[in-house]
Amino acid sequence: MRAAPTILHLDMDAFYASVEQASKPSLRGKAVIVGGLGPRGVVATASYEARRFGVHSAMPMGQARRLCPNGAYLIPRFSLYRQVSDVVMAMLRELSPLVEPLSLDEAFVDLEAGGVAFDSRSARQAGERLRADIRAATGLSGSVGLAGSKMLAKVASEEAKPAGLLLIEPGTDRELLAPMSVRTLPGVGPATGEHLRRAGITTVGELAEAGEDELVRMVGRAAGAGLYRMALGLDDRPVVAERDAKSVSVEDTFDVDLHDRVRIRGEVQRLADRCVQRLRGSGHSGRTIVLKVRRYDFSTLTRSETLRGPTDDPAVVREAAARLLEGVDTTGGVRLLGVGVSGLADYTQEDLFAQSLAAEPDEAAGPEGAARAAGAAGAEGNDGADRTDRTDGAGGEAVAAGGAPEAPEPPGGPEPAPERRWTAGSDVHHAVYGPGWVQGSGVGRVTVRFEQPGWEPGRVRTFRVDDPELEPSDPLPLVGDSP
Repeated sequence: MRAAPTILHLDMDAFYASVEQASKPSLRGKAVIVGGLGPRGVVATASYEARRFGVHSAMPMGQARRLCPNGAYLIPRFSLYRQVSDVVMAMLRELSPLVEPLSLDEAFVDLEAGGVAFDSRSARQAGERLRADIRAATGLSGSVGLAGSKMLAKVASEEAKPAGLLLIEPGTDRELLAPMSVRTLPGVGPATGEHLRRAGITTVGELAEAGEDELVRMVGRAAGAGLYRMALGLDDRPVVAERDAKSVSVEDTFDVDLHDRVRIRGEVQRLADRCVQRLRGSGHSGRTIVLKVRRYDFSTLTRSETLRGPTDDPAVVREAAARLLEGVDTTGGVRLLGVGVSGLADYTQEDLFAQSLAAEPDEAAGPEGAARAAGAAGAEGNDGADRTDRTDGAGGEAVAAGGAPEAPEPPGGPEPAPERRWTAGSDVHHAVYGPGWVQGSGVGRVTVRFEQPGWEPGRVRTFRVDDPELEPSDPLPLVGDSP
């Protein structure tokens, strides 16, 4: 514990939803829910307007729609969220060399290490200045907590929400914590909270009064000792500037269970490509390939294979993931697939044997094995809106590239091009009306609202889904010149 509140915790307010409201002026002050829009989607973030209806993160999207039927339901736009996060994190690093990011929208800062705060007055000034700078640069609000420890700083930022600042003076922490719910403490989830409630402990003050021995008896030595220290406000953890990633992974939950083995194999190949893209983006390579399969009955299987050296070669990762899949029983259906890479390194040691396996068709497996190898080599990591079209398209291109004869043209001429998909919340640009975003689509039509950050709410127009003048586009900056 420090004698001055020079540890700062920043937590952006309803980050994903706030970014959407800032980029879409017509959604200001309205209920916005960001997450997966399919039947099995979950809420990633809900705006404060949506939270009044009981919607919260990790809630099934179907339940959210029942609670808030008139809310705006949007897909996440992670590329934009990362851009905004980079701006915010750069501001934090101007304050101090010791910045510990926890996620895109949350971080600890050691103000004393940066020489910007040594007492309560200077710490508060630094926090207020940071909030104002973030508002000016991004148009968003963040909540700031200041205290003598990381735990108390995080508690303070939570109490300051939304768009506030709370400073906990050293020596007042136990008095402040005593009436708070035990769920306020980091690491106390629903199960631990319910266990404590059954024992008659609901507040932090009651937790401290119970004593360390009683808590150890209730929840075990490690957890009990940690709970008691937190209840007393004790936390000596330093702010750590670099938190090395231990693994990189991607996964998809499917709206309908997958039963077709070929389709499952294609999804694994696509996930492997996406995983390698993320791996390369972080500047790493890895030795251990991990496959995750959640089956129809919610049982989850994890399989891994360790290579002889670290790699960031998509062909090697695809082939390893395919080998792991061969040992998994998918009878009955699959609801989730994931591919990850662990054992990360900052260099690449090419595995020539693995590359040769990925490059050459499996002759022992016959034509089916050759087609599978061609599909593995040609699949592209595409984050498009429609999962079925994406996988089928990648597999078809791979077979054609491998020299296999193309399928004969169906009677009556070539098949019509698949209908274009427009997902709610995605960015578009029209040749006449300019930039906008998709409000919804169906029965061959797509509805677009044309507006930009900093504008007044824009007009809505409807087009055919195949309108040649309407194209997907990149997100616009949140702060710029107003028209």
